[in-house]
This record gives sequence, structure tokens and C-alpha cells, in this order.
Amino acid sequence: MTTASPDKFIDGRAIAALIHRELAQRVAELRKRGTVPGLAFVRVGEDPASRVYVGRKEKACADLGIVSQTHVLPEKTPETELLSLIAQLNADPRLHGILVQAPLPKPIRESVVYAAVLPHKDVDGFHPINVGKLMLGDATGFRPCTPAGICELLVRSQVSTDGAEVVILGRGNIVGKPMAALLCQKGAGANATVTLCHSATRDIAAHCRRADILIAALGVPEFVKADMVRPGAVVIDVGVNRVEGRLVGDVDFAEVLKVAGKITPNPGGVGPMTIAMLLQNTVRAAELAL
Repeated sequence: MTTASPDKFIDGRAIAALIHRELAQRVAELRKRGTVPGLAFVRVGEDPASRVYVGRKEKACADLGIVSQTHVLPEKTPETELLSLIAQLNADPRLHGILVQAPLPKPIRESVVYAAVLPHKDVDGFHPINVGKLMLGDATGFRPCTPAGICELLVRSQVSTDGAEVVILGRGNIVGKPMAALLCQKGAGANATVTLCHSATRDIAAHCRRADILIAALGVPEFVKADMVRPGAVVIDVGVNRVEGRLVGDVDFAEVLKVAGKITPNPGGVGPMTIAMLLQNTVRAAELAL
């Protein structure tokens, strides 16, 4: 068994619970003003992970007093039918947010689907307008949930990003790219020097060892080893991988724990924060609707 000081762990569950309490006050205020936040989930097919994720989000909404509805479409649903449903949800004034759960079965084009959600209901932060606002540093847009959650983890764990060397592993549209955009902005919780590594990066380990903050979002089980981490660095594990029936992250947790200054457990690190940011975006959308 690996033991470590509790100070090493960045507890995503505890920080998410604090955010939920803050949001509960905002939901109560909205209700006083006659508005109940509403969020629609759309799932296409029966992907097991998607079913679990949507279920967790539904429960979080219920706990907070957000009214949610879930629409499940068959695997073979045509893209046109999915877009028609999104148009109906866009037009429903009771709904302040719409989340289309990824992955979507082929040949449905995720980019087309995300662009179909109205920007002011895009609580996932994937609409091109919200992506553009993120790149411009325009805070009026919705931030994508996982990168926003990581920023909250760092700020609320007193991890300074100001001038820090941050290395992000993975250039995906959901985590890697928006994460880099958020951390290089001017302002609190940002102001970092960011290196974005990917499959074509030469000597990834050398980049990792330079990092004050290392964020792993590659989708490769236990890719980050102890010898890739500078002693005392902060390590954020975004990965969710199933290996021989168990869930593991992109970080070899037991080994990296020995050298990291702070580290997110997996599960219990980034995952709860992603849901907390979804709820935060939904509550904000309801507030803006007033």
C-alpha cells in the first residue's frame, strides 16, 4: 500500500462539494425570482460509459434543484433527426442548457451537432462562438467543463499558475487545446507558460520534467511515469481508461505519488469538477436568461 501526506492530494470531490453548496444558494435565489434552472441531456445509443456519465449528471442536477430531462435516441438515428430534436430543445424556454453526450455514433458529425446548440444554451462550451470567445479571453462565453474544472482545482488548492511552466499532454478539442487557451490568458488562475505536447512531440519526457504543473489528457493508460515528473511538481490526471476491468488514469499514480508535490487521485480528482462546472454553467445560463 502506498501512503502519502494528505497535503499531497488535490481532492476533487471535496472542492466540487464546496462549489455545489455555493451553487445551491444561487439556485435558491433563482427560484425566489420564479426561475428554475433546466438542463437537457441528449444521448444517442447505449454506450456504457455515456450511460454512467449522464446518470451522474442527472443525480447532481436533482441534488441541486436543477430540473433535468434526458432524451435517448437509438444508435442508428440519422443526424437530421438529432438536429431536429436539438432545435426543439433550443426553442423550449424552460431549458437553459443542452448537453449532447459524446461520443456520438458515426456518421453523425459532432462538429455539426455542437454548432446546432444555441450559444447561450451551450453549457458544454463546444459551440464555435464559445470556443472563439475562449481564445479571445472573452469571459461572456461558456468555458468547457473539464478545463474550467482543472483551473478551479488549481486555484482552490492554492497552486499558483502565475509564470508557471505548464505542460499539457494531449491536443484534443475537449481538454488539451482549451486547457492551453485558459492557462495562457491574463488574469488570476492563468498567466502560465504553456507547452502542448502530442503524438508528434519529440522527447515528451524531457518536456514533462520541465513542468511545474503537468496535465495528462492523452487517453493512454498510466503513460506518465515517475521519472517523467520533476520532484515537487503538481500532477493533474484527466485520463479515464479501462484496463482489465479496472479504471486507471493517464498517470501511474502509485509511482508518481512518490515524487509529486501535489496530485489528483483518479477517480476523485478531475471527474467531480467536470460535473460541478456543468452545473455552474447551467445556473449561470439561467441567471443570464433573466
